This record gives sequence, structure tokens and C-alpha cells, in this order.
Amino acid sequence: MKNFSLLIFLFVIVFSCKNDNKIEKEIAKIDVDFIVERFDKAFGETTPENLAETKIAYPFMFSEKYPDSFWIAKVNDTLQQQLTQETARVFPELKQEKEEIIQLFQHLEYYFPEFKTPRVVTTTSNVDYRNKVIVTDTIVLISLDTYLGKDHEFYQGIQKYLRENFSKDQMVVDLAAAYAERYIYQKPPKSLLDEMIYYGKQLYFKDVVIPFKTDAEKIGYTQDQLDWAAANETEIWRYFVEKELLFSTDSKLPNRFINPAPFSKFYLEEIDTESPGQIGRYMGWQIVRAYMAHNEVSLKDMLQKEPTEIFNNSNFKPKK
Repeated sequence: MKNFSLLIFLFVIVFSCKNDNKIEKEIAKIDVDFIVERFDKAFGETTPENLAETKIAYPFMFSEKYPDSFWIAKVNDTLQQQLTQETARVFPELKQEKEEIIQLFQHLEYYFPEFKTPRVVTTTSNVDYRNKVIVTDTIVLISLDTYLGKDHEFYQGIQKYLRENFSKDQMVVDLAAAYAERYIYQKPPKSLLDEMIYYGKQLYFKDVVIPFKTDAEKIGYTQDQLDWAAANETEIWRYFVEKELLFSTDSKLPNRFINPAPFSKFYLEEIDTESPGQIGRYMGWQIVRAYMAHNEVSLKDMLQKEPTEIFNNSNFKPKK
């Protein structure tokens, strides 16, 4: 009987892999055409004589609240010039990044037929790492000065756990997260479980639309941090259940287990010193993965489901 069950399991895995490969081949055929518009360079080359042309080309980058003199002063500002020079040095071109964005857009168009390829515009933002990318229906803005590499001098004074993801390979990951926010429907979170499922949806969304990225890259962990989370799933889950945290509305819980942080706060010295931050997001990811493995639900429909429905029908069991 055990051998028969194993054969069935292996058949399901093989069939699923073949189906996934077929879908990926179809996705690869989708035509996506755009150029990466380098506003960062265009702005750096702006003069009083050609400012009007730059404003016509990129009207959405110039607030009417400010006179032309403001923009010329900004171009000539020493800090702005340093930002322009460094982004040009680190990103003389964006060939690899564009290839990854093309793959993201192909997957978005496959799973969301209403998706239309937007303009992709690069800029600088005085290292506004809270808004590394901005996505609308028609425009994508990418702040290149937030992807110069974790050890770049511009990032001195920013916490190390944040700087870890200020690298080129996170650009398409951040774009996928921004699109996930647009497609996910969920009522404002009340409990820790609500928060976990929301970010679990976001991470599963990345599984689907950027499958070429590693799990560590998707969640912003190092491989060691991801390995720690996988190895300790049972203990993490037991802690959440025994402490009755899943349905708790304690406002301190997001800072302990959801929000970016150097580590998660179990208030257990032997765990806190080793755990990565955002462990609640990781556990929510595993719940959503379990839900999708046990239910015939499309990606689009799953993103609309209520957290309790996903949790109750996930048959989730942590790795032992």
C-alpha cells in the first residue's frame, strides 16, 4: 500500500512538472515590447535650454507646483549629480534587468490578460528605499539609486538588514511585489494570521510570475536564513499555536513577525539570535502554497480569498 501511494505521489509530481513546463513554453512566446527609458540620464543632461523638451518627454516627472528654476537648481545640486554619476556607472545599461522584466511582464499577461505593457522609466530618488519602485496601469518607475549594491557608500547609516536587498537582482522582485499589491484583494488585516496570509499571497504570486528567481531572492533572505526558516518550521508553528498568536489582534505582533527587521522576536534568546526577520511572511507563504497544492483554484481567484478560507482549506503541516 505504501509503495502504491508513493507511485501515485510521484505520478502527480511528474505530471505537474510537465504541465508547468508546457505553460512556461507558452509564456515564453508572448511578445512583450518596450524600451527602458533612462530619465535618470536625461535629467542629468538637462540644461535651461532643453528643459522644456525634457518636460514634454516626461511630464509625469515634473510637478507644476515648482518653477523651472527649481528643476535647474536640482540638476546642478551636488548630491543629485553624484546620484546621476553613480547610477550611470553601476547601470551603463540594463540588459539583464530588462530581460527579467520582460519575463515578469510575460507572466503577468498570461495570468492577467487585461495587463498592458507599461512604460518603464528609470530615475533617482535620493535613495528613497521605501519607494524603490512605483507601479501604475501605464507607467513603472524604478529608482536606480536604491540598487547600487548593499555596500555602496550612499547607504552608510542605513540598517544592514535593509541594505542587504539594495542590489540589482532585487529589482524585478520588488516589481513583482508592487504588482502583487495591485492584484491582491483582502480586507484590512486584524489578526496575525491575516498579515501572514496577505504576504503569503504576495510571495506565492512571486512563485508564479518570477519563477526564475530563487526562494531566497523572493523573500529577501540569504540562503542561510531561508534554510533556517525551513529547518525550524515545526518549532515556529508550535510557538504560534501554543502562544495563541494566529488569531490575536495584538498590534505589536506585526513588528515582531511581519515587518522588516534584523530578526524575528520570539523573546527566546536562543531563537532570536538566529532567526531572520519577517518569519510570519515565510510561514504565510507555506500556508498559501499548501492551499494551492490541495485546491483547484486559479492564481487570480486565490488572491481574492479571505485568509480564514485559505487557512482552513490549506491542510497545512509544517516541515518536520
